[in-house]
Amino acid sequence: MQIFIDADACPVKDEVVRVAERHNLPVLLVSNTWMRGPDHPLVQRFTVDTHPDAADDWIAERVTNVDIVITSDIPLAARCVAKGAKILRPNGKPLDQDSISMAVAMRDLHTHLRETGEITKGPAPFQKQDRSRFLDALETAIQAIKRRK
Repeated sequence: MQIFIDADACPVKDEVVRVAERHNLPVLLVSNTWMRGPDHPLVQRFTVDTHPDAADDWIAERVTNVDIVITSDIPLAARCVAKGAKILRPNGKPLDQDSISMAVAMRDLHTHLRETGEITKGPAPFQKQDRSRFLDALETAIQAIKRRK
């Protein structure tokens, strides 16, 4: 089991490392540019090409059904769900076979509405309760994978 982080805009990197340390799980930070991240022996940093989908492609090629992916990117989440991985958004909301289709549809709708000028604001700001929900969800995902093994 590994934890992949789509790291370019992830606000919960430190939280992932704290939980991964309790379970002795490797954490793979994947980004398009070098970034400072948590210095920990369990953390590996991977800087990929600057192509917009390069980090997504890198993660999707390597993820398995016993891995966890932390991302806000819906297309990446869909690719990883198809491979059986557990997906968590940084706000702690999981994406799975039951919810990914609706998430993709909502993403497409919001993209269309932004392009037509109907929506001009982005997602809600990250809040303290999102961090707490994320920590609970990550622990739950790890335990669920351990029970499957």
